[in-house]
Amino acid sequence: MTTAAPAKTQYEAVIGLETHCQLSTETKIFSDSSAKFTAEPNTHIDPICMGMPGVLPVLNQKVLEYAVKAGLALNCQIAPYSKFDRKQYFYPDLPKNYQISQFDLPIAEHGWVEIELLDADGNPVRKRIGVTRLHMEEDAGKLVHGGSDRLSGSTYSLVDYNRAGVPLVEIVSEPDLRSGQEAAEYAQEVRRIMRYLGVSDGNMQEGSLRCDVNISVRPIGQKEFGTKVEIKNMNSFNAIQRAIDHEIERQIHAIETGERILQETRLWEEGTQRTISMRIKEGSSDYRYFPEPDLGPIEVPSEQLEQWRSELPELPYQKRPRYETNFGLSAYDARVLTDDRDIAEYFEAAVAAKANPKQAANWIMGDISAYLNNERKSIKEIPLTPIALAELTALIDANTISNKIGKDILPELLTKGGSPNEIVEREGLVQISDSGAIEAAIEAVIAANPKELEQYRGGKTKLLGFFVGQVMKQTGGRADPKMTNQLLAKKLNG
Repeated sequence: MTTAAPAKTQYEAVIGLETHCQLSTETKIFSDSSAKFTAEPNTHIDPICMGMPGVLPVLNQKVLEYAVKAGLALNCQIAPYSKFDRKQYFYPDLPKNYQISQFDLPIAEHGWVEIELLDADGNPVRKRIGVTRLHMEEDAGKLVHGGSDRLSGSTYSLVDYNRAGVPLVEIVSEPDLRSGQEAAEYAQEVRRIMRYLGVSDGNMQEGSLRCDVNISVRPIGQKEFGTKVEIKNMNSFNAIQRAIDHEIERQIHAIETGERILQETRLWEEGTQRTISMRIKEGSSDYRYFPEPDLGPIEVPSEQLEQWRSELPELPYQKRPRYETNFGLSAYDARVLTDDRDIAEYFEAAVAAKANPKQAANWIMGDISAYLNNERKSIKEIPLTPIALAELTALIDANTISNKIGKDILPELLTKGGSPNEIVEREGLVQISDSGAIEAAIEAVIAANPKELEQYRGGKTKLLGFFVGQVMKQTGGRADPKMTNQLLAKKLNG
């Protein structure tokens, strides 16, 4: 008698993200030193951010404004009363040997972020991820490791304190994420929101957006969480997804082989595509938090709060369904166009100028984006205005020019600007829609290519494309493509 094999245990991941966003203020959070990224080491420093005896920090008002706006955009409740705390830890790049942060009374709590993934058919699947809190804090400095030793690695470390005191907001999600893909999309959506607000540039390469992942696995159906592991050192959204997917597999394998999972901090090694142990994870008691004695409490007046709320832009998750409903765009097109606020505003300005929405979207996502990427420019820097783009789509819709002619004149519009109408008239590019003129061009092409005509009529019908190309060449690309195809097919098959 054969015994059925026991059912294999199915697991699920429980994932939360801690996202640090560097705020784009001119000066640091508690002093007037510059917060700019590019500078010679240890030139943007002062007695306050270096923790000199007897100096007093003063909260940068713009930091508070940006933090509140970020909290509102993340659908958080803004605290009527919050405070700063000292978080003790001893790293070479932390001049004071403590960090001014917020512990039990953060500026914002209980929010959510809506993420959107596309299913196999391209339909949007939306999910809300809870935001536990958003709080303000100062950044530490930066260690630069140098030298080389076969056994110990670096032989010395240099400390750059320029980043010490740069303002951050830390955004802590609820453990609502279940996959690396969801986590990467959540991190990208947080960055989109911060960029829309103009409070952070979100450049991961420069460290102005950094994500730490907390992840555990458990059998599906189990309510209790597994042992939580933190992952650091991920410098791209793809790395976040890959690190999580690897860690899920590592933890499941450990459970099934009886290995103990430690509550620890691990690093993502990009080269080997794996996580490695860094240190046993500290608890909040290790940081010995206590209220910051040199800074008073924070109370945001209701009038000020409502003013900041009124200044919020329409956010990506609000734009996407509107683009689908009002403009008839696909979920994919809506996602691409709303990824960047400047591009979304450019698109909307073109539509307001009577551009065909789908055509405008195709031009922006295709040829215009390719140009921007190649030239490393933003859409605000090109001479092609939204009004001119609307004019271009109108010329194509009216069959005044073909799409090919549009592509031919686009380089001039992108580099010099001007009116598509004027360029078309000046260059004599109006589309030929007169059937007699097209038929004359067809006759000339057929007469010049008897061999290809014989092959076509012998069954090589793919040569239709060759004949279309020759007619276009004969007419300087001005023949109406649809009419050309119809007339050619009729003539060749006759």
